Amino acid sequence: MNKNFLKLFTGLAALFIVLALADASFAQRRRARGNTYTKAQVEQIIGRVEERVDNFVGRLDKSLDNSRLDGTNREDAINNRAKDLEKATDELRREFDRRDRWVENKDEVRKCLNIATDINRVMNSRKFSKQTETNWERIRYELNTLAKVYNLPTVGSGAYK
Repeated sequence: MNKNFLKLFTGLAALFIVLALADASFAQRRRARGNTYTKAQVEQIIGRVEERVDNFVGRLDKSLDNSRLDGTNREDAINNRAKDLEKATDELRREFDRRDRWVENKDEVRKCLNIATDINRVMNSRKFSKQTETNWERIRYELNTLAKVYNLPTVGSGAYK
């Protein structure tokens, strides 16, 4: 009788462990898709992105003014792309505030990530002031956080043109 009881107890313990691991795995997959974020949490991330991008545009312009690119069409193109990112983050904010569910903003986030990938190529190919580079690193981090929340590829991935 003790052998049967021990087998039953061992079997139930093994079943309990399997169920506990399966539940933990499910929770991790849900988190990876962003289903556990609240609208307030996503709003905080968007706020940080928006603030940092606004700051970045001015810093980038000053860095370009102190570079070999000053006064060139390339400088204008880089500045315009940074302004495009600023406009895209403003649009993301407006659409986020307008909608009840944060998951409905995936297209706006994708647009920001696409523009940021273009800027990331420039940031990786040239030397800028330390402040500009640090600011870009923070923006990229926050945008990649948004990418994870929305289950999108990160800045710089091959998924963007």
